[in-house]
Formats: sequence, C-alpha cells, structure tokens
Amino acid sequence: MKCGTLRDALIEAVLSGPDLATPAIEEHLATCPACAEEVASLRRTMNLLDEWQVPEPSPYFSARLRARMREERTMQPTGWRAWLQRPAIVTAAAALFAVGVGMLGGARWKADHQRTLAGYSTPSAAGVGSTNAVGDLQYLDNHADLFSDFDALDDSQTETN
Repeated sequence: MKCGTLRDALIEAVLSGPDLATPAIEEHLATCPACAEEVASLRRTMNLLDEWQVPEPSPYFSARLRARMREERTMQPTGWRAWLQRPAIVTAAAALFAVGVGMLGGARWKADHQRTLAGYSTPSAAGVGSTNAVGDLQYLDNHADLFSDFDALDDSQTETN
C-alpha cells in the first residue's frame, strides 16, 4: 500500500486506539519506517493531550462577563448613528435618493423636450436660445471657421472632377 492512501486510515487508527488497527495498516507500519514514526509521533501527542488539565476559571469570571456585557450594551450608538448601522434602512434611503434624482432629471428632460417640440431650441452652451432660426444663425456664426474649411474641401473636389 502507498503512504498517501493510508494517511487518513493511520490517523483514525491512532485516534481509535492501537488495538483497532486493521491488518493492512499493521503490515504497512512494519514495512514503512516513515509512517511508523508518524504514528508514534501522533500517539505521543495524544498522550500529552490526555495528561493536560483544563484550567479552572476564576470564581468571579461569570460576574465580570455579565457586567462587561451590560457595559457594552449601554455603549452601543444611539440616535442617527444607530440607524446608519442597519443595512436595510441605508439601502432604502439610497434607493429613495436615486429615485428622487431620477425624477428631477426626468422632469428637466420633459420640459426641454416639450420646448423643442413647440419650436424652441434648448438653451445652448452660451446660454442663448430663443427660436430655431436665431439659434442656428448663432451656431453658424460661432463655427464659421470650421464651415469655411468644408467650403475649401468642396472647392478642391470640384476642380479635380
């Protein structure tokens, strides 16, 4: 048998007692010095644990523990900090905040959309905007150099054709 396959069986044999080991385990321990040493080490450890005595707690341990628990209970945060420690309340507040922001943004979009449908342009980056024609003329005036470059491109293409 291989040592790796017997590892769990060796531990069980040590824990249950030396007289409950199977013949296959006993045969392997007789032929494998590494496993025999490990079993001996485990048995020595188990014997040391059997000798160990649990220390007795002090007679006032329970009284001091209860007093400490009362102190901790009174030290818990109160007021708004206590509410922030509850995840459900924080999540609900964040959701309400998000819905409120979404409703404000939706109201602004609706007003701008209705203004566009009524024939008015939305306010431009310069803050000016009355009718579509005036807004278009201002846009053309602000970007005249860009459009002149397009005119130069159109002139060069007509010359090549």
